[in-house]
Amino acid sequence: MRRVLVANRGEIAIRIARACHTQGLAAVAVYSDADREAPHVLAADDAVGIGPAPARESYLRIDALIEAARRARADAVHPGYGFLAENAAFARAVVDAGLTWIGPAPETIAAMGDKITARATADRARVPLVPGAEVAAGDVADAGRRAAALGYPVLVKAAGGGGGKGMRAVARPEELADALTAAGHEAEAAFGDARVYLEKLLERPRHVEVQVLGDGRRGLLHLGERECSIQRRHQKLVEETPCPIMTARLRADMTEAALAVARAVNYASAGTVEFLLDGSGRFYFLEMNTRLQVEHPVTELVTGIDLVAAQLRIARGEPVGLSQADVTFRGHAIEVRVCAEDPAAGFFPSAGTVVALNEPAGPGVRVDSGIAAGTSVPLEYDSLLAKIAAWALDRRAAIDRLHAALRETVVLGPTTNLAFLQDVLAHPSFRAGETHTGFLDEHLAGWRPDEGELFAAAIAAALGLRSSTGGVPTSSGPARAPSPWETLGRWRLGT
Repeated sequence: MRRVLVANRGEIAIRIARACHTQGLAAVAVYSDADREAPHVLAADDAVGIGPAPARESYLRIDALIEAARRARADAVHPGYGFLAENAAFARAVVDAGLTWIGPAPETIAAMGDKITARATADRARVPLVPGAEVAAGDVADAGRRAAALGYPVLVKAAGGGGGKGMRAVARPEELADALTAAGHEAEAAFGDARVYLEKLLERPRHVEVQVLGDGRRGLLHLGERECSIQRRHQKLVEETPCPIMTARLRADMTEAALAVARAVNYASAGTVEFLLDGSGRFYFLEMNTRLQVEHPVTELVTGIDLVAAQLRIARGEPVGLSQADVTFRGHAIEVRVCAEDPAAGFFPSAGTVVALNEPAGPGVRVDSGIAAGTSVPLEYDSLLAKIAAWALDRRAAIDRLHAALRETVVLGPTTNLAFLQDVLAHPSFRAGETHTGFLDEHLAGWRPDEGELFAAAIAAALGLRSSTGGVPTSSGPARAPSPWETLGRWRLGT
């Protein structure tokens, strides 16, 4: 393995390129017409165009990616996350082309990347499941009967991918037909697979996942859990490790269940087994992500293990090289996803040129970014701009450190969720660890920023000035929205 084609874009493509460089490998970027001058292209040693802006015509085109690898003389492919990362046909095409696939075997992706098959695998491994049912394509009447048997509310979920794409909550029977159609269309656009299934919607659960790492032989271990309960539209916004309410017994049971699922498919590479945890301490298998997770940095911060480098080594045929006893956990880490979207308008995506950018720094702060000043943020792809994470010895200190880092952050151009994220971190229920998947709807529905200093923010940005003051967490109720002087995240200059 000498040259790795990264079949992705944005911050994860940059992250993988950096890991390749630490391993003495060259990184090859791919780009659509919309991404010709994107930072991930500049981070690589070589770059190949793969087509027009729409993902279906570029990042989701298997033939274009294989041809790009051939043109760049790459001998391996890393899929990142999203797009084709959990597409078994892509993995097989890579292997059939004589290239090394950096991830689990195509057969494993087929078994676990497909959420319906994954549930059957977990059931055979005697891991408890969220009640669910398969849905025949186009048969709304059958879906209605199955949903009624599960009991409303239910979730319609994409069978061929995760990340919150292709998912709709259904509270009443009359909502089901539209939800099936919408989820199917979104799943087709995101993963090239329109199949969906039904799952019982649990009330106020925590979303807790376990990171696993295996070599497909004798090496298989876990790297602890992450809590990812703060979500909008079923997509994670805040992730942390350890889970604030985790006990030693619960961790032992949950990690053993995760390893049982991974063992059932002889798992090789980095993967994540996701669970829902109810208020009584019972957990249920949700899905297995047969890829690197967006939130992997928090695990790296508390374990010191480079997950992407481990993926590269395992793909070369090397063993995991660690035993479970070698894995130690230190401190607490929290990550937020900075997205080009407007929380005050239903998290509607935003696009435009990044006019000004300031990323935070300092002890215990990590930034995984896919943007730079002067680059364009297109609407064709996921709204994630960057991930900002903070580590400290305990949870409260990690929250404070991350909150301070967000106050340093400036993204001028596209509307962002920076002010909203600060209010999440400042909320007393979040600081108390009282989180669940409905947290945002319960505590921050109808959120609005303080726009009183909008004009001053534009002037400050134009002059290149930034105040040293920051938003202050409060002891009761949501914190005030950060001043535009602090984040500039919602304001844009005319262009």
